[in-house]
Amino acid sequence: MSLILNIETATKNCSVSLAKDGITILAKEIAEQGYSHAEKLHVFIEEVLKETNTNFQELKAVAVSKGPGSYTGLRIGVSAAKGICYALNIPLISVDTLQVLARKVNIEEGIIIPMLDARRMEVYSAVFDKNHTRMMEVQAEVLSSESYSEIEEKAYFIGDCQEKCKTVLTKDNFHFLENIIFPSANEMSILSFQKFNNQEFEDVAYFEPFYLKEFMLNAKK
Repeated sequence: MSLILNIETATKNCSVSLAKDGITILAKEIAEQGYSHAEKLHVFIEEVLKETNTNFQELKAVAVSKGPGSYTGLRIGVSAAKGICYALNIPLISVDTLQVLARKVNIEEGIIIPMLDARRMEVYSAVFDKNHTRMMEVQAEVLSSESYSEIEEKAYFIGDCQEKCKTVLTKDNFHFLENIIFPSANEMSILSFQKFNNQEFEDVAYFEPFYLKEFMLNAKK
């Protein structure tokens, strides 16, 4: 039995789940306009463990959403995950934030394009097929009317920047799933379990979130 604690703080959604063998047992989350991660994260961790009658010592690993996303949110989540892993001497697992978001969508045909807001018309994006297999690596891009113009199949856009995306992404085969906004620790469960089984662990001392900082620096020039 593999009990894994999942932490997702890359966006305004502060989310924690406990999973057993890849299936979520309990999740707690809240998405607020003002980031409340510093106040809520450790409370959610304690509540999830208490309500499932789980002790910290029973955890086999901690998984954290690695980004891209909010600099502050990522730092808070990674710091908490590292602290628990170091104290318990258990593995640290990192999961791609956009992959977590993509798993909130189930489609029969087409592709899934998760996007997270960066600033102005900039987004963090990736592309996944209907089986949630990555087709394009995570990138930072400035959206325009030419973005994804080569795509002819159905494309489902999700994330927290859909309103601004709609102003430039107007092809008839583009669909916006307005109710799917933030990634959640609930969808991390199967991904972290797969990495646990494959022993894809991070170095607790040296692991850093994936900020896409180089793009941000270049954009300022």
